[in-house]
Amino acid sequence: MEKTKVLLADDHAVLRAGLRALLAGEPDMEVVGEAEDGEDAVVQARKLRPDVVVMDIAMPRLNGLEAIRRIRDLGLPCKVLVLTMHAEEQYLLQVLRAGGAGYVLKASADTELMEAIRTVHRGEPFLYPSATALLLEDYRDRIAGDDRDRLDDLSDREREVLALTAAGYTNQEIADKLIISAKTVDTYRSRIMEKLNLHHRSELVKFALRHGMLTAQA
Repeated sequence: MEKTKVLLADDHAVLRAGLRALLAGEPDMEVVGEAEDGEDAVVQARKLRPDVVVMDIAMPRLNGLEAIRRIRDLGLPCKVLVLTMHAEEQYLLQVLRAGGAGYVLKASADTELMEAIRTVHRGEPFLYPSATALLLEDYRDRIAGDDRDRLDDLSDREREVLALTAAGYTNQEIADKLIISAKTVDTYRSRIMEKLNLHHRSELVKFALRHGMLTAQA
């Protein structure tokens, strides 16, 4: 069996020793090296070419986030799995943006670390259970924020055309309601699609629903 090569990067020698002992009991894993700070982690990653780097965030000389970015920028094939005590959302998002492949809390390392190493080695992301909820919340917040910004770009008349279009009215029906020509309605709709970066009528309907511009039955 070809073993997964693991590099441990943490500034606490006792923790590294504990992790080494933990992984020693896994027949498909091998600890090939250790690093006591971020700078050393990058050096060892280049030298040893591990499959997975288990990295702490808070380390001297170079923090874990910057070490992840350097490993990524060097084009090294290893996956970086962050092992940290920080469960806050901002740390998780920073790790993923830096190029980290997974995130494990030290409090649950004894039960989740081995699974996490195997998961990221397969090329799949690994997140502790509650992290998924944090990411979904962040995604919803960003989508809502983007939507609000885009909605503010529409004029009052464009909002009227959007609401009526989403409600199912034809160009001529909208034109009659707003006392404008059907061609003008089409021009408004094209401008709305461009401003909102939408491409289909169904997307217009969903956008209008999210903003309470019509009822679901409209």
